[in-house]
Amino acid sequence: MTNHEHFMKLACDQARLALVADEVPVGAVVVSPEGEVIGQGYNTVETERSVSRHAEICALESACAASDNWRLSGCTLYVTLEPCVMCAWALKLARVERVVYGAPDKRMGGFGTVADFSSGEYLGLETEIIPGICEEECSKLLVDFFKAKRSKTP
Repeated sequence: MTNHEHFMKLACDQARLALVADEVPVGAVVVSPEGEVIGQGYNTVETERSVSRHAEICALESACAASDNWRLSGCTLYVTLEPCVMCAWALKLARVERVVYGAPDKRMGGFGTVADFSSGEYLGLETEIIPGICEEECSKLLVDFFKAKRSKTP
């Protein structure tokens, strides 16, 4: 198992916590340049009744608190679903160097699928994007969640 797979499995663990809370199962972890997990989070939009409580935002806030700095230069974010445009911009503002994601977001993906904020054109900072890590597992969490939701709808 590569480091990318290891950290994506931790993001999947966060996504499973979202499932338990009946939230869309997206999870994220922030890893320091030294390879330590310094932040983690999962989707809490419904629980907190807040449009901004995406997994990436929760993980960023956790990492900023742990590092006592809003700049996360050199850090990598692992997330089970490609960040939306809102989260992509927050990652750019936080100076996250690399984003590794599992499943593409065909409706709102901000790092290549719908829009692409990875280039240095935005804030003068390049963001390295590594897609498709543990994609099948990440996709399955989402597909199974929405399939179960649809089967409960009359």
